[in-house]
Amino acid sequence: MDPITVLVVANPADKQMGMLNALDASTSKIAIGDDPDSFTKLAPQADVLFNWSGKRALLRQIWHMAPKLRWVHSRSAGLDSMLFPELVESPVPLTNGRGVFSQSLGEFVLGGVLYFAKDFARMRRSQREGKWDPFDTIEISTQTLGIVGYGDIGKAVARRAKAMDMKILALRRNPDRSEGDELVSKVYGWARKLEMIAECDYVVVAAPLTPQTHHMISDAEFTAMKPTAVIINVGRGPVIDEAAMVRALESGRIKGAALDVFEVEPLPAESPLYKLDNVLLSPHSADNTPDWLENAMTFFMQNLERFRKGEPLLNVVDKRSGY
Repeated sequence: MDPITVLVVANPADKQMGMLNALDASTSKIAIGDDPDSFTKLAPQADVLFNWSGKRALLRQIWHMAPKLRWVHSRSAGLDSMLFPELVESPVPLTNGRGVFSQSLGEFVLGGVLYFAKDFARMRRSQREGKWDPFDTIEISTQTLGIVGYGDIGKAVARRAKAMDMKILALRRNPDRSEGDELVSKVYGWARKLEMIAECDYVVVAAPLTPQTHHMISDAEFTAMKPTAVIINVGRGPVIDEAAMVRALESGRIKGAALDVFEVEPLPAESPLYKLDNVLLSPHSADNTPDWLENAMTFFMQNLERFRKGEPLLNVVDKRSGY
């Protein structure tokens, strides 16, 4: 059997590239680079394109250099920054890193829930001021958490919230896919978005970014929320209309927000989100565990072995849907 030729779009200096040395040279040929010239020799015979850190324009360029590609893999779960028409229209399967980062994101959501329910910010202020300041906190087992986008991240959130005895609602494009799911009390279709949001104490956004989900949480959704509600975003920044969210936070229309992703990243220094007392802000690092990149590479290598053996690939995505 001829060796599989893999083009890895990455900075060759990234330490995780060293993990590829474990591949048998008799079964795999590897080219690593962050410019088209790095792939001139192997691209014409390439079987696999692995996007570790490349942008859409570069990937599209390499795609046209590699007419024999049979599989494309993305390190990240989100695909909005790499999809281009030729890839979408082609029969070449695309897989992603779904599930590699979900557990840590689920933990961030639970941390955001507890941060607001127990008012840790107030505790810290009182501690700094040397002030004894008893106050009431909320028992989250009495509260409802709604998940917008009930995929792998959403399920990781649901498992943790369920363990805390919260009531869980879910919103997804195809509610039938969650039939019989014991984690959720009720699943809503997209047309019932406002109905679900109005019931929630916490609204967790875990949806991918597609033309259909862009700004799907905007003024109407913030108006529908309880004034005591908290919004938490671990999906993609532009799924939330950030200007509408700032208005809701500044006016006290909602209680607060715990955010890991933003419409523009890095978040500009002039963003009002930095200064709002009712915002818990993470610089898109909620899934940056010490081994997250190693885990992403390990997943690719496991999938590469499946590809070599002719076994079904894991995490094949619907390219037209974008997830």
